[in-house]
Amino acid sequence: MGTIGWQRLEGACVGISALMLFAFSGDAVAWWLAVVLFFAPDISFAGYLAGPRVGAVAYNLVHVYAFGTVLLAVGIGMGAPVLASLGALWIAHSGFDRMLGYGLKSPEGFTVTHLGTIGR
Repeated sequence: MGTIGWQRLEGACVGISALMLFAFSGDAVAWWLAVVLFFAPDISFAGYLAGPRVGAVAYNLVHVYAFGTVLLAVGIGMGAPVLASLGALWIAHSGFDRMLGYGLKSPEGFTVTHLGTIGR
């Protein structure tokens, strides 16, 4: 398995682990809302309306593991289960994107990622 394959496998592990964290975090967020929130980071695609450089920055800001990790840690530290749940969902989203091959974006264009080129 090459480097990209390992990174995609890692994304799957991170995504599944984060969903487990969410599942065991209690009922701070309803499951139906969790499904909506899971896809919320994709709103960052709107940054591409301002061009590929701005789009890449907007996408990458919310698709790095650090963003969700900070939300999770602050939520746990402050005893705020809703914030912790949001962090777990955010991490899960980023992990599943990596698993599917959607890596962090390059200013060159949406299809150019750290995991290679998306599409044909």
